Amino acid sequence: MTLQNRKPRIRSLYETTMREALMKKMGYTNIHSVPNLEKIVINMGLGKKMQEKNICDAAVEGLADISGQKPCITKAKQSIAGFKIREGMNLGAKVTLRSNRMYEFLERLINVAMPRIRDFRGLSSKSFDGNGNFSMGVKEYYIFPEVKYDKISDILGMDIVFVTTAKTNDDGRALLEALGFPFYN
Repeated sequence: MTLQNRKPRIRSLYETTMREALMKKMGYTNIHSVPNLEKIVINMGLGKKMQEKNICDAAVEGLADISGQKPCITKAKQSIAGFKIREGMNLGAKVTLRSNRMYEFLERLINVAMPRIRDFRGLSSKSFDGNGNFSMGVKEYYIFPEVKYDKISDILGMDIVFVTTAKTNDDGRALLEALGFPFYN
């Protein structure tokens, strides 16, 4: 059975039990008004390191291994002389995950990668944007077991953005807590 045909465990849990529990907790009367996860965007901004071929290739390959799909290279939209950036210069790589790949990544992040973060005590709930979307940074992308250690020549980080259909931060936090996010405040 392929990834597209098999429904991830966390997705089926959300659809069968979590959504109804959130509906009761938040006081919604319509099941479609309950917030859900829309997409996950993983971004690796490398800046000047992107010009070094071996670091660029390792970052793109590592991001592909982590996400399960090919990343797109992000380019500078305008020149900034102070940062020595020219228009069209490669600056990083990003991946947008939706549907089953998104839930598979979420499961691996919560159950495998987060426990491997050094001195991890939970996620700060101050990283919401006001509309229920949550952002987090990972300092070392090799917390994911898919990354090949022999290819790592430099410690690279990434930003992960969880885009939800929630209207408020409280609704977004309730959704992410139901999915298994460990918030500490």
